[in-house]
Amino acid sequence: MRALVTGIGGQDGSYLAEQLLTDGHEVVGMVRGDAHRALPGPAAVRERVTLVTGDLLDPSSLTAALETARPQVVFHLAAPSFVPASWEDPAQAVAAIAGATGALLEAARRQDPSIRIVIASSAAIFGDADETPQREATRPRPATPYAIAKLAAHQLVGAMRERHGLHASSAIAYNHESVRRPERFVTRKVTRGAARIAAGLEEELALGDLDAVRDWSDARDIVAGLRLMAAADDPGDYVLASGVGRTVGDLVAAAFAVVGLDPAEHVRTDPRFVRGPETTPSVGDPTKARERLGWRPEHSFEDLIRTMVEADLAATRAAAR
Repeated sequence: MRALVTGIGGQDGSYLAEQLLTDGHEVVGMVRGDAHRALPGPAAVRERVTLVTGDLLDPSSLTAALETARPQVVFHLAAPSFVPASWEDPAQAVAAIAGATGALLEAARRQDPSIRIVIASSAAIFGDADETPQREATRPRPATPYAIAKLAAHQLVGAMRERHGLHASSAIAYNHESVRRPERFVTRKVTRGAARIAAGLEEELALGDLDAVRDWSDARDIVAGLRLMAAADDPGDYVLASGVGRTVGDLVAAAFAVVGLDPAEHVRTDPRFVRGPETTPSVGDPTKARERLGWRPEHSFEDLIRTMVEADLAATRAAAR
């Protein structure tokens, strides 16, 4: 099987490429700009990936990437991923997320309607939801330009699937992390903070609301869910989540436990980082994915955080040499 992976240079794309190559599939990755730049992950994996260029804001480049790749499966993961940044240019966020999804869906339909397509949506589409945990049928209430664009892309998948019979599916993914997560995300901020404090390079870590709840999974498990969606007999939309809500305080406790420190002595709340109150916890219900796809996450929350802290400790020590 030949798969086209957009956003292959990101956390999810790089893990997806590794899994596909391990199972003997051919991978074509779409990147923006230099098609010869280095990608995350082991060198042996990077050397086996064919790269093509494409820009989410240039629909013709997406069509060209699809025509070059000639895939049997498309995993569309590329998108602006830092939610607050979508307020800086809402129009561009909508174009890069919803517009690019529409362009890829139509290009696939024209090229080969049998192409299987999996689009990465987001739990952000639910916003301040009416219920928790959230299910596929939960009423969406997006509250940011990013979430609005993700919802438009998600609904477009359903509309194109119904009208044209495409094998197109939308993955409503909740927070998922790994050692490849950028530091601007709170999980990496916490694990690197714990590592630097343990190494004596810093004394404290400033965070926002420690009571904020999130549903965290390992990125490798979420990527495995995407693959199951593509391989399913019938297309559909699925919530991919752990089903367990944990607070930022739980995250902090897990990270500092790895280095044997008491977070109460090193972590403080900075009002600048505190957002408005969340009345409905962002927790997903993965029942449909478990029952219909047989999706079974393999990595626990504690193991995920331990792996991230240990990687940050190693990087901190290496930088200090």
